[in-house]
Amino acid sequence: MTPIALDAGNPGPMTGAGNWTWLIPGRVPTLIDAGVGRPQHLDALESALGGASLVQVLVTHGHADHASGASAIAARMPSTRLQKMPWPGRDERWDVSWAPLADGEAISAGNVVVVAVHTPGHAPDHLCFWHEASRTLFGGDLAIEGSTVWIPSSLEGDLHAYLASLERVLALAPERIYPAHGPVIEAPDVLLRSYIAHRRQREGQVIEALRAGDTQPEQIVARVYSTLRAELRSRAVETVVSHLKKLERDGRACRVHEAWSIIEP
Repeated sequence: MTPIALDAGNPGPMTGAGNWTWLIPGRVPTLIDAGVGRPQHLDALESALGGASLVQVLVTHGHADHASGASAIAARMPSTRLQKMPWPGRDERWDVSWAPLADGEAISAGNVVVVAVHTPGHAPDHLCFWHEASRTLFGGDLAIEGSTVWIPSSLEGDLHAYLASLERVLALAPERIYPAHGPVIEAPDVLLRSYIAHRRQREGQVIEALRAGDTQPEQIVARVYSTLRAELRSRAVETVVSHLKKLERDGRACRVHEAWSIIEP
């Protein structure tokens, strides 16, 4: 299976160089992720299809850079089936009719079958798509070579769930991940294990900030992310809040009137 990379054409501070969507050609032409509806993306998709009809779009999760292009695809290719795991309260943002996907569901795509793997954390509805024979994973925003993954607490991000998702994917032993951002990941084991180690290190830094008397996420960000560019600080605050919520769940931190403190063993 050799998917075709299609650039969604949406570079920016939050998306980096932009999103990849992945066309799996064959008997059941399938697009992984919908992009954002840019005409040049749809033109490139039609060209890559070579006259075939797009049968379905499998959306990894409901963030705008992955799902918002569904409306434009539906308008240009109305017979296309649009599928994703439900995210109540958010799916309604996109004016399309979603067909639901579930964890473990097998889906014909191109000339193969891929399996939906629920990998929450970055988003509650996040799915990867696994092709066992080639040990290939379509990873969405699970992993990005050269960067870490944002865990947005205000959008139901969950660090505890994300770490469990990394362990679940490691257990699959993929040999390649086709991500939504950045280059193809050719050494998934190394990258995913580095993510787990990085989160443990960051958790330790958050704990030390709490011990030093920082009680607000913004204070922790100022201490832990002292060299971060200004336009990315809001994302760092979200990630710190996700760390604090994990510590709270683990019984190691508590929150009183929006002030956080450490619970020493």
